[in-house]
Amino acid sequence: MAYLYENREKFIDHLKNGDESAYAYLVKTYHKPLFVYVLSLNNDRTLAEDIVQTVFLRMWEYRKRLNMDYSIKSFLYKSAYNEFINQYHKSRRTLSTLEKVYAEALDAVVDDGNRELLEQKIALVTRGIESLPPKCKETFLLSKKEGLTNIEIAEYLNISIKTVEGQLTKAYALLREGVGSQLKGILFLVFGGVEIDDF
Repeated sequence: MAYLYENREKFIDHLKNGDESAYAYLVKTYHKPLFVYVLSLNNDRTLAEDIVQTVFLRMWEYRKRLNMDYSIKSFLYKSAYNEFINQYHKSRRTLSTLEKVYAEALDAVVDDGNRELLEQKIALVTRGIESLPPKCKETFLLSKKEGLTNIEIAEYLNISIKTVEGQLTKAYALLREGVGSQLKGILFLVFGGVEIDDF
């Protein structure tokens, strides 16, 4: 079915009138890229899928309110971001194990309300991790991605705990250059809530 986005008004009109084939085309076109986008925000596949489904369901539920001037793509991405923020705040109220300092660090990131800026910061930290010196990167990922303790990392890599601490301190110093005090919140998003030690 060829609902062409060059004719946006006609496509939106189909949606507003309850054309299920137009809705199916919308889901088919945007489900995967929207899922990848939300996954980049929370690193939780189940939650990302839930958010995307919610966005599409609400789109259908409120289709009659769609404006002919809307950019469907922008509308979907903005809705997904807003739902991510909503889900974050819901979980924020129920979290008891996450220390206050980490929660506040994450608040400082997501409460900024600027989706593009948040994306840029996440991308900046992700690139920063990839460009860390090899040993530093390996130590950092074992700690933050795999959740190993410093002692476990030392045993795994056959190095001293002091060396592990030194590598992690170096990693934090390099990553902070791009995002400063918001690093903890960004890492929370990147690694899905793995606790972050103070350095």
